[in-house]
Amino acid sequence: MFYDLIAALCRPAAWWGRLRVEGIESVPATGPLLVVPNHDSQWDPILVGLAIRPRRRLMFLARASLWRIPGLGPILTSLRQIPLRRGAGDCAGLDRAIDELRAGEAIGVFPEGRLSWGEPLRPRSGVGRLAGACSTARVVLCAIEGATDYVRFPRRPRVTVTFFAPRAGDPRPGEDPTALAARLLSELRERVPPTPAGRHATVGGPPRVRRRLARHASRHLPGPTS
Repeated sequence: MFYDLIAALCRPAAWWGRLRVEGIESVPATGPLLVVPNHDSQWDPILVGLAIRPRRRLMFLARASLWRIPGLGPILTSLRQIPLRRGAGDCAGLDRAIDELRAGEAIGVFPEGRLSWGEPLRPRSGVGRLAGACSTARVVLCAIEGATDYVRFPRRPRVTVTFFAPRAGDPRPGEDPTALAARLLSELRERVPPTPAGRHATVGGPPRVRRRLARHASRHLPGPTS
């Protein structure tokens, strides 16, 4: 009930973003499911949740620091989202996700583990570990395009969320978790290259990306000539 209420309250965001959903038939209506999206915008979990709602309710592995934001923690808990402390070997968060997956729930996990900020990131092994712990889980990739344009107000975004099966199929028995995460992420990024978020993306990306590009350029400046 609460999940449906929050989904209804978020629908204006989908309307503003002119959300278009493709490939929803690729999402099984029941059974253990891993949904694996790219992550370029803070809006991604909301948009994926709204896009998949006609078929499933989605539980995301989310960074634990979100629970420290006043008022947000209780909402995330009521939505049954799963906190995960990044970089801390959080076995409790992964164990809970595995239990939910084995119980037939749909779990969302970003293979990069965090926002891309327009930079290629290495895959994290979490999605592979979840798949290895529940051999009956289906994997559905989710390409999100256009979500980084939400900050361009008053210009309206044009968002597309596409669900599709991995080209190489579901996880194979004994497949290395990191290798699995890498092939899933590679296929996602073939469709949606890393996209900078923020108002400054059109002039070289957000500050972090601009600083990285400036450092790269300074290292490759020609030296003095005699």
